[in-house]
Amino acid sequence: MKKCLLLLIGFTCLNLGAQVKKEIFESFKLQERRDVSYYFPEDYDEEKSYPLIVVLDAEHLFDLVVANVKFQSRFDRMPEAIVVGVDQLENDIRWEDCAFEEVSGLPSEKGKLFFEFLGTELIPYLETSYNVAPFKMFVGYDITANFGNYYLFKERSLFNSYISISPVLATEMESRVPARLSEIDQTIFYNLIVEKAPTDDRQRVLQMNASIKSITKESLHYFFDEYENADHTSIAAYGISKAFDNVFRIYRPITPAEYKSDILTSEEPVFNYLETRYGTIKDLFGFEKPVELNDIMAIYAACLKKEDYESLKPLAELCKKEFPETMMGFYFEAEHYEFIGEPKKAFKTFEKAFQMEEIDFLTKDLALQKIDALKEDFGY
Repeated sequence: MKKCLLLLIGFTCLNLGAQVKKEIFESFKLQERRDVSYYFPEDYDEEKSYPLIVVLDAEHLFDLVVANVKFQSRFDRMPEAIVVGVDQLENDIRWEDCAFEEVSGLPSEKGKLFFEFLGTELIPYLETSYNVAPFKMFVGYDITANFGNYYLFKERSLFNSYISISPVLATEMESRVPARLSEIDQTIFYNLIVEKAPTDDRQRVLQMNASIKSITKESLHYFFDEYENADHTSIAAYGISKAFDNVFRIYRPITPAEYKSDILTSEEPVFNYLETRYGTIKDLFGFEKPVELNDIMAIYAACLKKEDYESLKPLAELCKKEFPETMMGFYFEAEHYEFIGEPKKAFKTFEKAFQMEEIDFLTKDLALQKIDALKEDFGY
């Protein structure tokens, strides 16, 4: 299948040693050769899967998107991702690619072909050639931002996330997009980014924003960001970084603010918060994220703060899996036994912890103190 597809689209093989590569993609749908740019993480690993970010207006937006991916993934604020950008500047071809019929608001004949080019040639090539995760993001600006909306109207949206920067809206799109977002049975992240300065479509965009805001669905994650000091050119630089923050918030380590506002105030068992968080990451992005030490320590602190000692047991089992060489799992298990009134089990489990490697604040001296205290209290 992979070889057939390579022959079909006549694509030159990529050198993954280069982070960014520009190639000529021969499209049978368009009957054109298109300039396409690719970014792959430096440490691309065939055993891992990567979200795919599709960027139109690549001459303007590709470098901005890649810079944000590199920066945010380096600090574990988002997963590493593959980025593909389609050039559309030469001869102003973006207006042909993304043209729509004035009356119906649907893509023109060229627009339909470009729609198929992205959905049936470019993205499938990457999916069959590289380990692409189910999570896909679309990034567009003015007319290309509007074009992304057409993928919402498929039975199942090709993209899970949309970054729509100062869109030039097709006919009735201000009502069609909210209607579709309210109907679609799929988790969607939708970022609408606008400048404060007047544009021809400003009132329609604000109308669309008001309609989307009124939708109450857990599966819709909607963000509207308006920048007072931005103009129609600078708005892209203003908006992309914030949009990435919006979409990948759940991927980031637990913050002190989240600890106070969400974990300590929840009536659920503390461990449930961690379990739900990482389950959501897997469901959204299509791969399991290794559990952060920061997140484990946050949950541990909450267990003690809320005196939820039952949550220490599943937390201990998780630590044995995620950090098997360290004392963390047995130490948390021992504290669980200590707090629920089973000192003999606690004593033996602290002894096991003492034999393991130290990690974070958990040291052999700390385990030894626990062991000595239990000896003194119960004579073991």
